[in-house]
Amino acid sequence: MTIIKNLQKQLQFLPKAHLTIFSALLLLLILSQCMQSEQPIRKRVKLDLHQRVIKNDASSAITTPIEIEDLLQRHIQTVKSGDSLSSIFSRQDVSSTVLHQLMSSAEHADDLLKIHPGKEFHFGFDENDTLQELVYIHSKISRIVVTRTSDDTFSSENIVRQADIRLVYRRAIIKEIFTIAGEAAGIPLRISIKVAGILSGVVDPVYDTRPGDSFDVLYEEHYLDGERISIGKVLAASYTNSEETFTALRYEFEDGRSSYYNLEGISMQKPFLRTPLDSFRVSSNFNLRRRHPIHKKIRAHRGIDYAAPRGTPIFSVADGRVKRSGFSKANGNYVFISHPGGYETKYLHLHKRYVKTGQRVKQRTTIGTLGSTGYSTGPHLHYEFLVNGVHRNPKTIFRKLPTAKPIPDEQRQRFLAQSLQIQLQYENHQQAYLAENGY
Repeated sequence: MTIIKNLQKQLQFLPKAHLTIFSALLLLLILSQCMQSEQPIRKRVKLDLHQRVIKNDASSAITTPIEIEDLLQRHIQTVKSGDSLSSIFSRQDVSSTVLHQLMSSAEHADDLLKIHPGKEFHFGFDENDTLQELVYIHSKISRIVVTRTSDDTFSSENIVRQADIRLVYRRAIIKEIFTIAGEAAGIPLRISIKVAGILSGVVDPVYDTRPGDSFDVLYEEHYLDGERISIGKVLAASYTNSEETFTALRYEFEDGRSSYYNLEGISMQKPFLRTPLDSFRVSSNFNLRRRHPIHKKIRAHRGIDYAAPRGTPIFSVADGRVKRSGFSKANGNYVFISHPGGYETKYLHLHKRYVKTGQRVKQRTTIGTLGSTGYSTGPHLHYEFLVNGVHRNPKTIFRKLPTAKPIPDEQRQRFLAQSLQIQLQYENHQQAYLAENGY
Protein backbone atom coordinates (compact mmCIF):
# COMPACT_ATOMS: atom_id res chain seq x y z
CA MET A 1 0.00 0.00 0.00
CA THR A 2 2.94 2.38 0.75
CA ILE A 3 4.32 1.90 -2.78
CA ILE A 4 0.95 2.72 -4.32
CA LYS A 5 0.59 5.90 -2.21
CA ASN A 6 4.10 7.10 -3.17
CA LEU A 7 3.33 6.41 -6.83
CA GLN A 8 0.10 8.43 -6.59
CA LYS A 9 2.03 11.41 -5.07
CA GLN A 10 4.65 11.35 -7.83
CA LEU A 11 2.00 11.12 -10.58
CA GLN A 12 0.40 14.34 -9.28
CA PHE A 13 3.45 16.38 -10.46
CA LEU A 14 3.54 14.91 -14.00
CA PRO A 15 2.20 16.99 -16.91
CA LYS A 16 -1.31 16.04 -17.99
CA ALA A 17 -0.12 14.79 -21.41
CA HIS A 18 2.47 12.51 -19.81
CA LEU A 19 -0.13 11.24 -17.35
CA THR A 20 -2.50 10.34 -20.22
CA ILE A 21 0.24 8.38 -22.05
CA PHE A 22 1.24 6.57 -18.85
CA SER A 23 -2.38 5.58 -18.16
CA ALA A 24 -2.81 4.23 -21.71
CA LEU A 25 0.36 2.12 -21.45
CA LEU A 26 -0.75 0.77 -18.07
CA LEU A 27 -4.16 -0.18 -19.54
CA LEU A 28 -2.52 -2.02 -22.47
CA LEU A 29 -0.31 -3.95 -20.03
CA ILE A 30 -3.34 -5.04 -17.97
CA LEU A 31 -5.28 -6.16 -21.10
CA SER A 32 -2.29 -8.14 -22.34
CA GLN A 33 -2.04 -10.02 -19.06
CA CYS A 34 -5.80 -10.80 -19.12
CA MET A 35 -5.62 -12.22 -22.66
CA GLN A 36 -2.74 -14.49 -21.72
CA SER A 37 -4.59 -15.78 -18.67
CA GLU A 38 -7.53 -16.85 -20.90
CA GLN A 39 -5.36 -19.36 -22.82
CA PRO A 40 -4.63 -22.25 -20.42
CA ILE A 41 -2.44 -25.11 -21.61
CA ARG A 42 -4.67 -27.75 -20.08
CA LYS A 43 -8.37 -27.79 -19.37
CA ARG A 44 -9.18 -28.86 -15.82
CA VAL A 45 -12.73 -30.11 -15.52
CA LYS A 46 -14.58 -32.62 -13.47
CA LEU A 47 -15.75 -35.48 -15.69
CA ASP A 48 -18.25 -38.20 -14.91
CA LEU A 49 -16.86 -40.35 -17.72
CA HIS A 50 -16.90 -43.75 -16.12
CA GLN A 51 -19.77 -45.74 -14.70
CA ARG A 52 -18.57 -49.02 -13.25
CA VAL A 53 -20.98 -51.88 -12.60
CA ILE A 54 -19.93 -53.87 -9.54
CA LYS A 55 -21.71 -57.22 -9.49
CA ASN A 56 -21.93 -58.88 -6.10
CA ASP A 57 -23.94 -61.86 -7.29
CA ALA A 58 -26.10 -62.95 -10.18
CA SER A 59 -29.08 -60.89 -9.06
CA SER A 60 -27.66 -57.57 -7.86
CA ALA A 61 -25.56 -54.79 -9.32
CA ILE A 62 -24.34 -51.50 -7.86
CA THR A 63 -23.63 -48.64 -10.23
CA THR A 64 -21.07 -46.16 -8.90
CA PRO A 65 -20.06 -42.98 -10.76
CA ILE A 66 -16.37 -42.14 -10.53
CA GLU A 67 -15.26 -38.51 -10.77
CA ILE A 68 -11.76 -37.95 -12.15
CA GLU A 69 -9.68 -34.82 -12.65
CA ASP A 70 -9.27 -34.59 -16.43
CA LEU A 71 -5.87 -33.11 -17.31
CA LEU A 72 -5.76 -34.63 -20.79
CA GLN A 73 -6.17 -33.10 -24.20
CA ARG A 74 -9.10 -34.96 -25.75
CA HIS A 75 -9.87 -35.59 -29.40
CA ILE A 76 -12.83 -37.47 -30.91
CA GLN A 77 -12.65 -39.66 -34.00
CA THR A 78 -15.94 -40.88 -35.50
CA VAL A 79 -15.81 -44.25 -37.26
CA LYS A 80 -16.40 -43.90 -40.99
CA SER A 81 -17.55 -46.53 -43.48
CA GLY A 82 -14.56 -48.72 -44.39
CA ASP A 83 -12.51 -47.62 -41.37
CA SER A 84 -10.17 -49.93 -39.51
CA LEU A 85 -8.57 -49.40 -36.12
CA SER A 86 -5.29 -48.72 -37.90
CA SER A 87 -6.78 -45.99 -40.11
CA ILE A 88 -8.45 -44.32 -37.11
CA PHE A 89 -5.16 -44.26 -35.15
CA SER A 90 -3.33 -42.95 -38.20
CA ARG A 91 -5.88 -40.18 -38.62
CA GLN A 92 -5.22 -39.17 -35.01
CA ASP A 93 -1.41 -39.30 -35.58
CA VAL A 94 -0.93 -42.20 -33.16
CA SER A 95 1.88 -44.50 -34.31
CA SER A 96 1.43 -48.13 -35.29
CA THR A 97 3.87 -49.02 -32.48
CA VAL A 98 1.47 -47.63 -29.86
CA LEU A 99 -1.43 -49.44 -31.53
CA HIS A 100 0.52 -52.71 -31.40
CA GLN A 101 1.38 -52.16 -27.71
CA LEU A 102 -2.26 -51.45 -26.91
CA MET A 103 -3.59 -54.47 -28.81
CA SER A 104 -0.97 -56.75 -27.23
CA SER A 105 -1.57 -55.79 -23.62
CA ALA A 106 -5.17 -54.57 -23.21
CA GLU A 107 -7.58 -57.28 -22.04
CA HIS A 108 -10.52 -56.07 -24.15
CA ALA A 109 -8.45 -55.26 -27.23
CA ASP A 110 -10.39 -57.67 -29.45
CA ASP A 111 -13.60 -55.77 -28.70
CA LEU A 112 -12.04 -52.65 -30.19
CA LEU A 113 -11.96 -54.40 -33.57
CA LYS A 114 -15.76 -54.68 -33.62
CA ILE A 115 -16.28 -51.14 -34.85
CA HIS A 116 -19.28 -49.73 -36.69
CA PRO A 117 -19.76 -46.48 -38.65
CA GLY A 118 -21.02 -43.67 -36.43
CA LYS A 119 -19.38 -44.94 -33.22
CA GLU A 120 -16.80 -42.76 -31.47
CA PHE A 121 -13.24 -43.14 -30.19
CA HIS A 122 -12.12 -40.58 -27.58
CA PHE A 123 -8.31 -40.12 -27.45
CA GLY A 124 -6.70 -38.57 -24.33
CA PHE A 125 -3.14 -37.15 -24.58
CA ASP A 126 -0.85 -35.72 -21.89
CA GLU A 127 1.29 -32.57 -22.16
CA ASN A 128 3.89 -34.55 -24.16
CA ASP A 129 1.28 -35.66 -26.71
CA THR A 130 1.54 -39.24 -25.42
CA LEU A 131 -1.63 -41.34 -25.60
CA GLN A 132 -2.76 -41.98 -22.02
CA GLU A 133 -6.36 -43.07 -22.49
CA LEU A 134 -8.63 -44.42 -25.23
CA VAL A 135 -12.40 -44.67 -24.80
CA TYR A 136 -14.54 -46.55 -27.33
CA ILE A 137 -18.21 -45.56 -27.02
CA HIS A 138 -19.88 -48.80 -28.01
CA SER A 139 -23.40 -47.69 -27.07
CA LYS A 140 -25.17 -45.35 -24.69
CA ILE A 141 -24.80 -47.88 -21.90
CA SER A 142 -21.44 -49.50 -22.64
CA ARG A 143 -17.91 -48.36 -23.39
CA ILE A 144 -14.41 -49.77 -23.34
CA VAL A 145 -11.81 -47.69 -21.48
CA VAL A 146 -8.12 -48.34 -22.19
CA THR A 147 -5.53 -46.72 -19.88
CA ARG A 148 -1.73 -46.60 -20.19
CA THR A 149 -0.04 -48.38 -17.28
CA SER A 150 3.62 -48.07 -18.38
CA ASP A 151 5.71 -46.97 -21.35
CA ASP A 152 4.58 -49.92 -23.45
CA THR A 153 1.57 -51.53 -21.75
CA PHE A 154 -2.12 -50.73 -21.35
CA SER A 155 -4.99 -52.04 -19.24
CA SER A 156 -8.67 -51.99 -20.16
CA GLU A 157 -12.13 -52.49 -18.74
CA ASN A 158 -15.59 -52.91 -20.19
CA ILE A 159 -17.82 -50.41 -18.40
CA VAL A 160 -21.57 -51.01 -18.51
CA ARG A 161 -24.32 -48.82 -17.13
CA GLN A 162 -27.57 -50.40 -16.08
CA ALA A 163 -30.59 -49.05 -17.94
CA ASP A 164 -33.93 -48.67 -16.18
CA ILE A 165 -36.59 -51.05 -17.52
CA ARG A 166 -40.13 -49.75 -17.76
CA LEU A 167 -43.11 -51.85 -18.78
CA VAL A 168 -45.45 -50.33 -21.37
CA TYR A 169 -48.98 -51.50 -22.16
CA ARG A 170 -50.80 -50.47 -25.33
CA ARG A 171 -54.05 -51.44 -27.06
CA ALA A 172 -54.69 -50.96 -30.79
CA ILE A 173 -58.09 -51.03 -32.54
CA ILE A 174 -57.86 -52.32 -36.09
CA LYS A 175 -59.51 -50.35 -38.88
CA GLU A 176 -57.69 -51.67 -41.91
CA ILE A 177 -54.02 -52.68 -41.53
CA PHE A 178 -52.48 -54.32 -38.48
CA THR A 179 -49.30 -52.22 -38.30
CA ILE A 180 -51.12 -48.93 -39.01
CA ALA A 181 -53.44 -49.68 -36.09
CA GLY A 182 -50.38 -50.16 -33.90
CA GLU A 183 -48.86 -46.88 -35.05
CA ALA A 184 -52.10 -45.02 -34.26
CA ALA A 185 -51.98 -46.47 -30.73
CA GLY A 186 -48.39 -45.33 -30.18
CA ILE A 187 -46.88 -48.80 -30.61
CA PRO A 188 -43.43 -48.83 -32.24
CA LEU A 189 -43.44 -50.53 -35.65
CA ARG A 190 -40.89 -53.10 -34.50
CA ILE A 191 -43.21 -54.14 -31.66
CA SER A 192 -46.26 -54.38 -33.96
CA ILE A 193 -44.32 -56.62 -36.35
CA LYS A 194 -43.12 -58.72 -33.42
CA VAL A 195 -46.68 -59.13 -32.15
CA ALA A 196 -47.85 -60.13 -35.64
CA GLY A 197 -45.14 -62.78 -35.69
CA ILE A 198 -45.97 -64.06 -32.20
CA LEU A 199 -49.67 -64.43 -33.03
CA SER A 200 -49.21 -65.60 -36.63
CA GLY A 201 -49.81 -69.21 -35.63
CA VAL A 202 -53.42 -68.42 -34.66
CA VAL A 203 -54.19 -65.10 -36.37
CA ASP A 204 -53.08 -64.03 -39.82
CA PRO A 205 -52.43 -60.26 -39.80
CA VAL A 206 -53.87 -59.95 -43.32
CA TYR A 207 -56.48 -62.65 -43.84
CA ASP A 208 -58.00 -62.88 -40.35
CA THR A 209 -58.16 -59.24 -39.22
CA ARG A 210 -61.48 -57.39 -39.30
CA PRO A 211 -62.38 -53.77 -38.47
CA GLY A 212 -63.12 -53.55 -34.75
CA ASP A 213 -60.69 -56.33 -33.78
CA SER A 214 -57.97 -55.32 -31.35
CA PHE A 215 -54.59 -56.41 -30.10
CA ASP A 216 -52.84 -55.68 -26.81
CA VAL A 217 -49.16 -55.81 -25.94
CA LEU A 218 -46.97 -55.49 -22.84
CA TYR A 219 -43.35 -54.74 -23.70
CA GLU A 220 -40.17 -53.28 -22.21
CA GLU A 221 -38.58 -49.89 -22.80
CA HIS A 222 -35.04 -49.14 -21.62
CA TYR A 223 -34.22 -45.71 -20.16
CA LEU A 224 -30.93 -44.07 -19.23
CA ASP A 225 -30.87 -40.74 -17.36
CA GLY A 226 -34.56 -40.30 -18.14
CA GLU A 227 -34.09 -40.84 -21.91
CA ARG A 228 -35.45 -43.86 -23.78
CA ILE A 229 -32.52 -45.57 -25.43
CA SER A 230 -34.03 -48.81 -26.75
CA ILE A 231 -37.05 -51.09 -26.91
CA GLY A 232 -36.84 -54.42 -25.16
CA LYS A 233 -38.71 -57.70 -25.06
CA VAL A 234 -42.40 -58.33 -25.68
CA LEU A 235 -43.66 -60.01 -22.49
CA ALA A 236 -47.29 -60.60 -23.46
CA ALA A 237 -49.61 -60.05 -26.40
CA SER A 238 -53.22 -60.83 -27.22
CA TYR A 239 -55.63 -60.56 -30.12
CA THR A 240 -59.39 -60.16 -29.69
CA ASN A 241 -62.02 -60.61 -32.40
CA SER A 242 -65.79 -60.92 -32.16
CA GLU A 243 -65.56 -64.53 -31.02
CA GLU A 244 -62.51 -65.06 -28.81
CA THR A 245 -59.22 -63.77 -27.42
CA PHE A 246 -55.82 -65.34 -28.11
CA THR A 247 -53.15 -64.59 -25.49
CA ALA A 248 -49.41 -65.27 -25.70
CA LEU A 249 -46.91 -65.10 -22.81
CA ARG A 250 -43.14 -65.06 -23.13
CA TYR A 251 -41.27 -67.98 -21.58
CA GLU A 252 -37.49 -68.01 -21.15
CA PHE A 253 -35.72 -71.37 -20.92
CA GLU A 254 -32.76 -71.94 -18.60
CA ASP A 255 -30.32 -71.73 -21.53
CA GLY A 256 -31.59 -68.25 -22.48
CA ARG A 257 -33.80 -69.31 -25.39
CA SER A 258 -37.31 -67.88 -25.39
CA SER A 259 -40.63 -68.70 -26.98
CA TYR A 260 -44.30 -67.79 -26.59
CA TYR A 261 -47.07 -69.99 -25.19
CA ASN A 262 -50.75 -69.56 -24.46
CA LEU A 263 -52.17 -69.74 -20.96
CA GLU A 264 -52.40 -73.54 -21.18
CA GLY A 265 -48.77 -73.93 -22.17
CA ILE A 266 -49.38 -74.63 -25.89
CA SER A 267 -46.78 -73.07 -28.16
CA MET A 268 -47.88 -70.11 -30.24
CA GLN A 269 -45.21 -71.04 -32.77
CA LYS A 270 -46.73 -73.45 -35.26
CA PRO A 271 -44.38 -75.64 -37.33
CA PHE A 272 -45.29 -73.48 -40.36
CA LEU A 273 -46.03 -69.76 -40.53
CA ARG A 274 -48.93 -68.65 -42.69
CA THR A 275 -46.92 -66.15 -44.71
CA PRO A 276 -43.22 -65.58 -45.43
CA LEU A 277 -43.31 -61.80 -44.79
CA ASP A 278 -44.92 -59.49 -42.27
CA SER A 279 -46.36 -56.59 -44.25
CA PHE A 280 -47.92 -56.99 -47.69
CA ARG A 281 -51.00 -57.15 -49.86
CA VAL A 282 -52.05 -60.14 -51.97
CA SER A 283 -51.70 -59.17 -55.64
CA SER A 284 -52.56 -62.60 -57.09
CA ASN A 285 -54.04 -65.71 -55.46
CA PHE A 286 -53.55 -69.40 -56.17
CA ASN A 287 -55.38 -70.02 -59.46
CA LEU A 288 -54.89 -72.92 -61.85
CA ARG A 289 -56.72 -71.01 -64.67
CA ARG A 290 -55.04 -67.61 -64.38
CA ARG A 291 -54.18 -65.54 -67.46
CA HIS A 292 -50.45 -64.73 -67.27
CA PRO A 293 -49.86 -60.93 -67.16
CA ILE A 294 -46.77 -61.12 -69.42
CA HIS A 295 -47.38 -64.07 -71.75
CA LYS A 296 -51.16 -63.34 -72.04
CA LYS A 297 -51.94 -67.05 -71.98
CA ILE A 298 -53.84 -69.24 -69.54
CA ARG A 299 -51.19 -70.65 -67.24
CA ALA A 300 -51.65 -72.18 -63.82
CA HIS A 301 -50.61 -69.86 -61.03
CA ARG A 302 -49.42 -72.41 -58.45
CA GLY A 303 -48.73 -69.97 -55.66
CA ILE A 304 -49.61 -66.62 -54.09
CA ASP A 305 -48.10 -63.27 -55.04
CA TYR A 306 -47.42 -60.86 -52.18
CA ALA A 307 -46.82 -57.23 -53.21
CA ALA A 308 -44.67 -55.08 -50.90
CA PRO A 309 -41.89 -52.48 -51.18
CA ARG A 310 -38.63 -53.62 -52.73
CA GLY A 311 -36.22 -54.78 -50.01
CA THR A 312 -38.93 -56.14 -47.65
CA PRO A 313 -37.40 -59.05 -45.66
CA ILE A 314 -38.50 -62.55 -46.72
CA PHE A 315 -38.13 -65.37 -44.19
CA SER A 316 -38.44 -69.14 -44.13
CA VAL A 317 -41.88 -70.27 -42.94
CA ALA A 318 -40.41 -73.32 -41.15
CA ASP A 319 -37.22 -75.10 -40.17
CA GLY A 320 -35.55 -76.84 -43.09
CA ARG A 321 -32.64 -77.06 -45.50
CA VAL A 322 -32.09 -74.90 -48.58
CA LYS A 323 -32.65 -77.24 -51.53
CA ARG A 324 -31.61 -74.69 -54.15
CA SER A 325 -30.58 -71.03 -54.10
CA GLY A 326 -29.87 -69.47 -57.48
CA PHE A 327 -31.00 -67.41 -60.46
CA SER A 328 -32.96 -68.21 -63.62
CA LYS A 329 -34.42 -66.14 -66.43
CA ALA A 330 -38.02 -66.82 -65.41
CA ASN A 331 -37.73 -66.99 -61.60
CA GLY A 332 -35.06 -64.36 -61.11
CA ASN A 333 -33.40 -64.83 -57.73
CA TYR A 334 -35.07 -67.81 -56.06
CA VAL A 335 -34.79 -70.02 -52.97
CA PHE A 336 -36.31 -73.51 -52.57
CA ILE A 337 -36.45 -74.99 -49.04
CA SER A 338 -37.17 -78.60 -48.05
CA HIS A 339 -38.93 -79.22 -44.72
CA PRO A 340 -39.37 -82.45 -42.72
CA GLY A 341 -42.45 -84.53 -43.58
CA GLY A 342 -42.35 -84.11 -47.38
CA TYR A 343 -43.03 -80.35 -47.42
CA GLU A 344 -41.29 -77.82 -49.68
CA THR A 345 -41.62 -74.05 -50.05
CA LYS A 346 -40.45 -71.86 -52.95
CA TYR A 347 -39.66 -68.13 -52.97
CA LEU A 348 -39.29 -66.38 -56.36
CA HIS A 349 -38.33 -62.95 -57.82
CA LEU A 350 -36.15 -61.99 -54.83
CA HIS A 351 -34.07 -58.84 -54.99
CA LYS A 352 -31.26 -60.43 -52.96
CA ARG A 353 -30.57 -63.93 -51.61
CA TYR A 354 -29.04 -64.41 -48.14
CA VAL A 355 -28.78 -68.22 -48.03
CA LYS A 356 -26.85 -70.87 -49.97
CA THR A 357 -27.75 -74.31 -51.28
CA GLY A 358 -27.44 -76.91 -48.51
CA GLN A 359 -27.69 -74.40 -45.69
CA ARG A 360 -29.92 -75.21 -42.70
CA VAL A 361 -32.43 -72.52 -41.73
CA LYS A 362 -34.74 -71.97 -38.79
CA GLN A 363 -38.26 -70.64 -38.89
CA ARG A 364 -38.21 -66.85 -39.54
CA THR A 365 -34.62 -66.93 -40.83
CA THR A 366 -34.34 -64.08 -43.34
CA ILE A 367 -33.51 -65.78 -46.64
CA GLY A 368 -33.61 -62.70 -48.88
CA THR A 369 -35.46 -59.52 -49.78
CA LEU A 370 -38.45 -58.88 -51.99
CA GLY A 371 -37.74 -57.72 -55.53
CA SER A 372 -38.77 -57.85 -59.17
CA THR A 373 -36.25 -60.15 -60.85
CA GLY A 374 -37.14 -62.63 -63.60
CA TYR A 375 -40.57 -62.54 -65.28
CA SER A 376 -42.13 -59.91 -63.05
CA THR A 377 -44.21 -56.80 -63.69
CA GLY A 378 -43.37 -55.20 -60.34
CA PRO A 379 -41.92 -55.82 -56.86
CA HIS A 380 -43.54 -58.89 -55.35
CA LEU A 381 -42.83 -62.32 -53.88
CA HIS A 382 -44.19 -65.42 -55.63
CA TYR A 383 -44.60 -68.06 -52.90
CA GLU A 384 -45.38 -71.76 -53.49
CA PHE A 385 -46.15 -74.63 -51.10
CA LEU A 386 -45.69 -78.28 -52.11
CA VAL A 387 -46.69 -81.48 -50.30
CA ASN A 388 -44.87 -84.58 -51.56
CA GLY A 389 -44.11 -82.75 -54.81
CA VAL A 390 -47.68 -81.54 -55.42
CA HIS A 391 -48.53 -77.81 -55.38
CA ARG A 392 -51.09 -76.84 -52.78
CA ASN A 393 -52.82 -73.53 -52.06
CA PRO A 394 -50.68 -71.91 -49.30
CA LYS A 395 -53.77 -70.20 -47.89
CA THR A 396 -55.83 -73.36 -47.36
CA ILE A 397 -53.11 -75.92 -46.67
CA PHE A 398 -52.22 -74.13 -43.46
CA ARG A 399 -55.28 -75.57 -41.70
CA LYS A 400 -54.10 -79.14 -42.47
CA LEU A 401 -50.52 -78.75 -41.27
CA PRO A 402 -49.17 -80.19 -37.98
CA THR A 403 -50.33 -78.46 -34.81
CA ALA A 404 -48.19 -76.69 -32.20
CA LYS A 405 -46.43 -78.53 -29.38
CA PRO A 406 -47.08 -78.01 -25.62
CA ILE A 407 -44.45 -76.92 -23.11
CA PRO A 408 -42.19 -79.90 -22.23
CA ASP A 409 -43.21 -81.67 -19.03
CA GLU A 410 -39.87 -80.95 -17.36
CA GLN A 411 -40.41 -77.22 -17.99
CA ARG A 412 -44.00 -76.97 -16.81
CA GLN A 413 -43.40 -75.84 -13.20
CA ARG A 414 -40.89 -73.24 -14.34
CA PHE A 415 -43.35 -72.09 -17.01
CA LEU A 416 -46.20 -71.76 -14.51
CA ALA A 417 -44.07 -69.59 -12.20
CA GLN A 418 -42.93 -67.30 -15.00
CA SER A 419 -46.31 -67.06 -16.71
CA LEU A 420 -48.10 -66.21 -13.43
CA GLN A 421 -45.76 -63.27 -12.83
CA ILE A 422 -46.13 -61.96 -16.40
CA GLN A 423 -49.89 -62.46 -16.30
CA LEU A 424 -50.17 -60.34 -13.13
CA GLN A 425 -48.02 -57.58 -14.67
CA TYR A 426 -50.10 -57.74 -17.85
CA GLU A 427 -53.43 -57.51 -16.02
CA ASN A 428 -52.28 -54.68 -13.71
CA HIS A 429 -51.00 -52.56 -16.58
CA GLN A 430 -54.09 -53.39 -18.64
CA GLN A 431 -56.47 -52.24 -15.88
CA ALA A 432 -54.52 -48.99 -15.37
CA TYR A 433 -54.47 -48.28 -19.12
CA LEU A 434 -58.17 -48.99 -19.60
CA ALA A 435 -59.11 -46.82 -16.62
CA GLU A 436 -56.88 -43.96 -17.82
CA ASN A 437 -58.27 -44.10 -21.36
CA GLY A 438 -61.93 -44.45 -20.38
CA TYR A 439 -62.59 -47.99 -21.61
